[in-house]
Amino acid sequence: TAAGSSAAYYGEQELDANSALMELDKGLRSCKLGEQCEAVVLFPKLFQKYPFPILINSAFLKLADIFRLGNNFLRLCVLKVTQLSEKHLEKILNVDEFVKRVFSVIHSNDPVARAITLRMLGSLASIIPERKNAHHSIRQSLDSHDNVEVEAAIFAAASFSSHSKDFAAGICNKISEMIQGLDTPVELKLKLIPMLQHMHHDASQASCSRELLQELASSYPSTPMLIVTLHTFTQLATSSLVDIPEQIRLLLQYLKEDPRKAVKRLAVQDLKLLAKKAPHLWTRKNIQVLCECALSTPYNSLKLGMLSVLSTLSRTIAIKQYVCPNTGTESRTPRHTDLVKLAQECCYHSNLAVAAHGITVLTSITVSCPQKEVIQLEQETVMGMESLILLCSQDDSKTAQATLKTVLTSLVKMLKSCPHLSQSSVVLLLAQLHCACDSARVLMCQALAAIATQQPVLAEGMLGDLLDLFRVASHRTSEKQQELLVSLATVLFVASQASLSAEVKTVIRQQLENVANGWTVYCIARQASRMGCHDFSRELYQSLRTRVASEHFYFWLNSLMEFSQAEQCLSGLSDGDYSAAMSAISEALKSYQKGIASLTAASTPLSPLTFQCEFVKLRIDTLQALSQLICTCNSLKTSPPPAIATTIALSSGSERPSCGRISTQMKLAMDEFRSLAARYADLYQSSFDADYATLRNVELQQQSCLLVSYVIEALIIDPQTASLNISFAVTSEYELRMMAVFNHVLEEVETLSRKHPPVSYLHTGCLCDAVIAILKVPLSFQRYFFQKLQSTSIKLALSPSPRTPNEPIPVQNNQQLTLKVEGVVQHGSCPGLFRKIQAVCLKVSSTLQTKPASDFKIPLDSKTNEIEQKVEPHNDYFSTQFLLNFSILGTHMVSVEASVVDTSGIEWKTGPKITVSVKSLEDPYSQQLRHQLQQQQQTGPQPGPQRNILPRQ
Repeated sequence: TAAGSSAAYYGEQELDANSALMELDKGLRSCKLGEQCEAVVLFPKLFQKYPFPILINSAFLKLADIFRLGNNFLRLCVLKVTQLSEKHLEKILNVDEFVKRVFSVIHSNDPVARAITLRMLGSLASIIPERKNAHHSIRQSLDSHDNVEVEAAIFAAASFSSHSKDFAAGICNKISEMIQGLDTPVELKLKLIPMLQHMHHDASQASCSRELLQELASSYPSTPMLIVTLHTFTQLATSSLVDIPEQIRLLLQYLKEDPRKAVKRLAVQDLKLLAKKAPHLWTRKNIQVLCECALSTPYNSLKLGMLSVLSTLSRTIAIKQYVCPNTGTESRTPRHTDLVKLAQECCYHSNLAVAAHGITVLTSITVSCPQKEVIQLEQETVMGMESLILLCSQDDSKTAQATLKTVLTSLVKMLKSCPHLSQSSVVLLLAQLHCACDSARVLMCQALAAIATQQPVLAEGMLGDLLDLFRVASHRTSEKQQELLVSLATVLFVASQASLSAEVKTVIRQQLENVANGWTVYCIARQASRMGCHDFSRELYQSLRTRVASEHFYFWLNSLMEFSQAEQCLSGLSDGDYSAAMSAISEALKSYQKGIASLTAASTPLSPLTFQCEFVKLRIDTLQALSQLICTCNSLKTSPPPAIATTIALSSGSERPSCGRISTQMKLAMDEFRSLAARYADLYQSSFDADYATLRNVELQQQSCLLVSYVIEALIIDPQTASLNISFAVTSEYELRMMAVFNHVLEEVETLSRKHPPVSYLHTGCLCDAVIAILKVPLSFQRYFFQKLQSTSIKLALSPSPRTPNEPIPVQNNQQLTLKVEGVVQHGSCPGLFRKIQAVCLKVSSTLQTKPASDFKIPLDSKTNEIEQKVEPHNDYFSTQFLLNFSILGTHMVSVEASVVDTSGIEWKTGPKITVSVKSLEDPYSQQLRHQLQQQQQTGPQPGPQRNILPRQ
């Protein structure tokens, strides 16, 4: 079958771009229409796999030939391929030839062929916006008597208007005449009016279009015409920006005064669009009018729409402008405004979606409200949330669960700013868990974990209820059972605070053995690693190792088991017992070395596990450095400074020799920790796709290394120059514990340095205590270690490129090489989830590999090339050129490294880095002159005629 052959075709990974194109070209040249169509529709996958201009240009030229010579069905297939591959159109190199082949069909006698050609031209408007022959054909086709051709011309005109200012200015009058003409059918007018949304290239054009739309709204008040006109109005306003406030007022006027439900619904939809586009342009008066309309409408659907607009505004700056207006304006207190009245009324509405939006608005007002007004609103908001939680937790319908999710999200948001309400909310959720349905239990457990991560509100007395729920969940057979087990286990881990009791472990283990599948066990083990419950996660990973079907999965689980075992060795450290700490670190390092070997074996070309390997290597090096530091501290007892150390220090003018041998060792240890901090910073910069919690975790490890280096410097090396700046926003229990350790260590260092200036065993003891305090906090393995939610990669191509991988590119030394760098940004399933690429930074450098001849002298400044350029990708494609100088003869290695700059201006070292060899050859003229000079030097100067010298008589 066609599907089977295409699947088999794309399963052939070894086919390069040219081979793949040749395979499709065979199908295009087939005599069977079905095979031709199959080949055409496979082109988008080819573009996705090989997204570089050379192949795309050749492929589109072949498609243009099919479009020119094929029938209308083939032309329609080519049109669909072109529309699906819109982001690749700018990579067509021979645009003129491509358009020439396509445009030849416009002269056909078949109106359907002309219509398909017009749609094809409209799809190409982004690369041919100023083609006058295309403009002329579109104008002519608008006057056609064939409806199919006219509709195609309208589509093409709209596309060209959005890209070409000249075309938009020229076609505007014709469109106006057709819309206002009495001979134009109403159905055609409804299709022509949306074209006016593209007339925004300058202020006069936008003003004329707006005047025409206003005239249409008053002249044609019928519902279909008014809906299309108002929506076009809104689209024009969002593009021109300056007319947004006026458009908001116009839509609110129709919402308030027009009795037709369809018009009101359209006004609400457009108001939501403007709320997302420009919330800062909404005035207090606009929000007040919207509240009045929502309070007065008898229709639940319209009330829901208006609340949706208010809910969107409540998450932006507009709500702060409403709650806290500018001074000098007369306003009521926030609690007595119509917005609060509306939200309170809707919290108890019979329509659950309306109630959810009411809670969202009320929560945003509570969070944004001044402190003196917030107490009463807090109570009212919590009461509304409690009523909805009680109502929705026992209803497993999709609407009830969506409402419950919204309410719980709002609850977590409010408790973040009002932590004093956390305890009562947690008690309510725990009580409600017993009678809730399974889908609601999952959501409530996730909310409990989120709340407990922000504030330690889950006491040990609550573990009994949670264990009972875990037992009950294992006996229920529902589709949400496995997910519920994971959620409940997560809450148990958070409540236990990284120290699971034997009873908790036994209960979870027994229930997992009875009902859980392998994936559920893995998810629970992953959560245990994230929460620091390494002893339990080790047991789960060990039980899973033999239940996987792949060798790589076995090694992956084995490495996780070893890492958990290593961290478990560090969990029993006690203050002051330094020898036990060294033994524990030694045991942990043994397990880590086994784990890194398994982790390396688990990596594959498609999943190289780069972040995981680097993170674990840094952890190993950090533990080794900490162990070495404790040894160095002990050396103060075994090798104290000599009696004359103070005299030596005074004579040299330095205090460091007064510490004896330990000062040199401490200096090396301080440099080692600074080097580790720099490596953590590099890991941070290379993790563009990591989630925020993972990045904060890496930053915490970096800060711990900087802290240790600071303590060494402040206590032993040079207290006068030591400085440290730790500023970190705490968002989880792990981060809270780490920051508590940091603060405690800094306080101890400050106290000790003030009371005991000379270096003594107190200082080394403080340093060892700091090491143990850091190690006692269980390491958290965050999400990015296990799961990649966002995937971004860059693929580079260089030209000229060598014919074979090891062959250098020849260039003469008196010429410069133009290196063209092309790249494609490739995304996974969720592009831009955490951060987006704004620009790509390309760095080109060259190094000389072979030395030139000894008699060849070149200035020093021409030995290397170091160039950097930033380029913004368009449709995930970028291209730039570098001019490189290779005046020194020999082989040069040119490396091109890419890094990305996100929308916040932060540079991330994502790679890749590719190298190419360039051989600099001597130009023929210089070579000829050098050979002549060498020949002259070898033969020597010819002796001239000698004269006889006679003595004078």
